[in-house]
Amino acid sequence: MKKQQRLDELVASLRACTLCPKMHRPAVSGGAVVSRVMSVGQAPGVKEPVLGRPFAWTAGKTLFRWFADACGWSEDDFRTRIYMAAVARCFPGKASTGGDRVPDPGEVETCGRWLAKEIEILEPALVLPIGKLAIAQFVEFEKLTEVIGGQFRVTKFGHTFDVIPLPHPSGASTWHRMEPGKTLLVRALTRIAAHEAWPK
Repeated sequence: MKKQQRLDELVASLRACTLCPKMHRPAVSGGAVVSRVMSVGQAPGVKEPVLGRPFAWTAGKTLFRWFADACGWSEDDFRTRIYMAAVARCFPGKASTGGDRVPDPGEVETCGRWLAKEIEILEPALVLPIGKLAIAQFVEFEKLTEVIGGQFRVTKFGHTFDVIPLPHPSGASTWHRMEPGKTLLVRALTRIAAHEAWPK
């Protein structure tokens, strides 16, 4: 079966997933984009299931501005060229503190089956985890300064690829707007744009 067909079928199954009882459906997917590059976010916010795509709100505006500055891409360029995955595909709901609830380890493990299948089908050369939870699925670290701006060779789900982590573009985070975060972010984006798998 061709890669596109396999991915089409996987995305259709993902969007119909009901495995996690505490999650707010529907599951969100960036679509069946065959690419050598994958981005991996944390989880959708409250707006993403309504709008039907990842990074559809404030954090997305920041994320796509980064790629506009780094390589002249529009949001549409990114969405049509990069496969957009996540640690969890459904909105986890609100935490008692008022922010979005972080997916629990069981939900991360359950949703990990989708990530495993995506990596098996796409065989990516480059994975871009966005934010602490996503980065932690690929690289061990304590502080973002240890990983942002770096490039790591990782084997996961039986496939080996490069990982270039990015901070989360959340409006609630000041990390990427202050030093050393600003400089490390630019370094990461420069590495991404120069990677041999990055669409030119």
